[in-house]
Amino acid sequence: MSTTFQLDTSTSRANPTPQPMRRLTVPRIRARKKDGHTEQPLVMLTAYTARQAQLLDAHCDLLLVGDSLGQVIYGLASTVPVTLDMMANHAAAVVRGSYHSVVVVDMPFGSYEASKEKAFESASYLLKQSGAAAVKLEGGEAMAETVAFLNQRGIPVMGHVGLTPQAVNVLGGYAARGRSDAEAGKIVSDAKALDDAGAFAIVIEGVVEPIAIEATQAVSCPTIGIGASAQCDGQVLVTEDMLGMFERVPRFVKRYEDIASIIDKTVATYAEEVRERVFPGEEQTYQPKD
Repeated sequence: MSTTFQLDTSTSRANPTPQPMRRLTVPRIRARKKDGHTEQPLVMLTAYTARQAQLLDAHCDLLLVGDSLGQVIYGLASTVPVTLDMMANHAAAVVRGSYHSVVVVDMPFGSYEASKEKAFESASYLLKQSGAAAVKLEGGEAMAETVAFLNQRGIPVMGHVGLTPQAVNVLGGYAARGRSDAEAGKIVSDAKALDDAGAFAIVIEGVVEPIAIEATQAVSCPTIGIGASAQCDGQVLVTEDMLGMFERVPRFVKRYEDIASIIDKTVATYAEEVRERVFPGEEQTYQPKD
């Protein structure tokens, strides 16, 4: 079955692609960290739809099609039930809606852990179906061989250490990681293993700040923090969280706006105008021609 997608253009009439415009690349993202330091931190946000990508793209270096869409879009209790097809479809929409950012797509739970060959099958499917530039997978030393296997076969990989939501059933919840010496040491060694395996960047999630800084200093590739430290080489948040779409958010989220209240107020006004027959008005209706 053939798949048609456009890599570098936005197909929406709402946001035509500026010309000329070149999309950032994975090597350019990795090269942002030189001599253990990233002069300008990387900006990453989640995106799940074409229109959302259009609005975020100009401000970001990377757009993450996160498996958090299971909770944000589908109302699931966790990311565990998310499927490959869910990820592929949303990633394709984000690619179509963007022209600047590197688009990274999460590999969902169960699609890569069994073997490196299974991971390649899943990752190649995601990239072929969507046109995304890279995949992200969770896990440290246990996934290093898989990361190297994918990288050697042309699939760029972003790693993910610390709090790994797909392992929530093993971890027993979403508490911060790295508070014990053993846990802290594992996070740093996990990051090193992924770096050595060829990961072009590593997400550090829900990790106490000193350990996030130590891990960042221990690796040559950029680290992207979420609930970690401002000293990471970049930051990522779930867009709906930072926009204030949900009442409950993790402690590490800063709500930059209260979009939920704006939507509530706007819809209430619409409902009132409909019930009072104020909408549609003359400007929104068609009249016979003279």
